Amino acid sequence: MNDPVNEVMLRSLTPGVLGILVRRGADFAAAEDAVQDALVEAVRVWPADPPRDPKGWLVTVAWRKFLDATRADAARRRREDLLDEEPVPGPAPAVDDTLQLYFLCAHPSLTPSSAVALTLRAVGGLTTRQIASAYLVPEATMAQRISRAKRTVAGVRFDQPGDVATVLRVCYLIFNEGYSGDVDLAAEAIRITRQLSATIDHPEVAGLLALMLLHHARRAARTAPDGSLVPLAEQDRARWDTRSIAEGVEILQAALARDRLGEYQAQAAIAALHADAPAAAETDWVQIVEWYDELARLTDSPVVRLNRAVAVGEADGPRAGLAALAALDDALPRHTAVAAYLHERDGDLAMAARLYAEAAHRASNLAERDHLTRQAARLNALLR
Repeated sequence: MNDPVNEVMLRSLTPGVLGILVRRGADFAAAEDAVQDALVEAVRVWPADPPRDPKGWLVTVAWRKFLDATRADAARRRREDLLDEEPVPGPAPAVDDTLQLYFLCAHPSLTPSSAVALTLRAVGGLTTRQIASAYLVPEATMAQRISRAKRTVAGVRFDQPGDVATVLRVCYLIFNEGYSGDVDLAAEAIRITRQLSATIDHPEVAGLLALMLLHHARRAARTAPDGSLVPLAEQDRARWDTRSIAEGVEILQAALARDRLGEYQAQAAIAALHADAPAAAETDWVQIVEWYDELARLTDSPVVRLNRAVAVGEADGPRAGLAALAALDDALPRHTAVAAYLHERDGDLAMAARLYAEAAHRASNLAERDHLTRQAARLNALLR
């Protein structure tokens, strides 16, 4: 898929085409393979001979690919009644099974990593190679993961209701992977969530889309030219994507107006308050603490309470933040880093330097470790 316009369009058509094949009687795994084959054929054929009805073309070719594969498999002769009458090519049916595909790919029986991989392939239209590259694993490893996931959901009824919350968690997992390899997973997650938002009218779907847009808007400012992390307070806000911020805020406001608050809407509201501040010093931390209180009630998450402690430290002073932090388990990820930051703000540079170094040792990724090490070195230099 060399043409990015065609690639985006093909990916957007994938779930609808897959849904039609499954509705016609194809099992999910075989249908998904056939759709992938049709996408490859489209890349080969369309530049010279673009179809009038792209979706109908994909349905016709994918169905033929499915029939060819099924006829070649002696173990599937029980499908002969299905094969006797091939549907007449024509416009794709109006029935949209996209939402059911989201539910199927995020089925509770799947592990989070398998659900992510299956969603990226079946709903997102990515190839196994692209997904493997994004997750920095061998293609054969990812192929096995996807095959296992397809076998796991093979017996799941396609018309069973699904859990929107599970689908949203999978989309958010994809978004948080960010960028690696030749696929921008954050951008893919936004595209997939937009597709979901167009399929289901749900305020939390809108809340997640708004959250993604607001976070993604800050992406260009998050790293320095040397690749080091730039904390939110030090970011060049002129580099933030104001169009994405405006869109995210508009989507969020519409969702909040429905008065069905959920965790993604609350997170998006916090992100919107950060985006609304012209400078870090002008951030409305009091209102952010209030939103964290709402979020804590919705999720009862220790990580939310950790982030709330930071906000309390900004709104009410570092000692108030440290008091809020003291109520939390110090084994929480980033607990030590937060303690270091609050102690520095309280003027205890020696304690802060020691905690930054300890947090660097515990850091889960190289960029975070490097940032915390730099913070410890900065304070140690001041203490000499």
